[in-house]
Amino acid sequence: MRSSSRPSLRAAGLLLLLAALAGFPLAEGLMPGTRHEFVLQQLTTVMIAGLLAMSLDLLVGIVGLVSLGHAAFYGLGAYLLVLLTPEYEAPSLLTSVPLAVAGTGVVALAIGALVLRTGGIYFIMVTLAVGQMLFYFFNDSKVAGGSDGVYLYVRPVLELGGAKLVDFESKVQFYYAALAALVASYALLRVLLAAPFGKVIRGIGVNEGRTRSLGYDVYAYKLVAFVIAGMLAGLAGVLGASQYGFVNPAMLGWHASGTVLVTVILGGMGTLIGPVFGAFAVEVLRHGLEHVTSHWLLPFGVLIILMVLAMPRGLAGLPDQLRGLGRLLPRAPRPDAIPREVDP
Repeated sequence: MRSSSRPSLRAAGLLLLLAALAGFPLAEGLMPGTRHEFVLQQLTTVMIAGLLAMSLDLLVGIVGLVSLGHAAFYGLGAYLLVLLTPEYEAPSLLTSVPLAVAGTGVVALAIGALVLRTGGIYFIMVTLAVGQMLFYFFNDSKVAGGSDGVYLYVRPVLELGGAKLVDFESKVQFYYAALAALVASYALLRVLLAAPFGKVIRGIGVNEGRTRSLGYDVYAYKLVAFVIAGMLAGLAGVLGASQYGFVNPAMLGWHASGTVLVTVILGGMGTLIGPVFGAFAVEVLRHGLEHVTSHWLLPFGVLIILMVLAMPRGLAGLPDQLRGLGRLLPRAPRPDAIPREVDP
């Protein structure tokens, strides 16, 4: 009963969290307007970062592929959205956005076909090198503004018959779009992992050699997972460009990839939802420390190290960790367990 009740409790907790997020834009009267708008924007940032971290968790936590170039797909999706849209025109949610995500998938397919021929530390170094190649391509060329970046002057819209059904210029509508993308991506990955495909890639992450010996084409399965992760990262990049209206090469750099990897580890590898919690923790720490000192990166790094040491399974595994510690604490004996003295 206990083991069967835990998934239901977690599902109930996720549903409550989803309800809270869905209802937050409607609670504007609970806080001043400027404060509510700021929190709305920060929550949107967390959801986009959570989507990016979730896509990397598919590789790191499930398949066992540690990538240091995953942010390249995030930046590529953002750049493709800008490049596929005529200047001063609004990108279409029906054309520009799907093309940007699909284009990121094509590039991920080409990159994955090469880098997946390596493994271990070599895979890490090759993904880092490929990510830096894309970074310097956009940084040094004039294709998209060079090192200065490029602006997205008008945010994506969904028009039908001349009427705007969805407009990302509205912070509330964009908030719900980011929430919908996060929930849909999580549901998609859950379905994939519950399918035979998911069982195979989990097997690859546990023991690649044994999975290969069972007759599975390990390379093909890893390539499909790599492309799915790249497309989800590209979707996060599209949302990131839409939120800030600006794209620059820093979005593709290894610093961004390292931050995403830290987010996955802090949230809990292989849990999918854990990286979303990790994104929230990283954003809270960063925002809080920025108001304390201009050298916030030093205490930020120290706190991240301490949190990882204290929570080896991440934030997602914290309830189980606390439950395990509770079992180790001495308990008072039950009254019916105390032996009674028997009269001679």
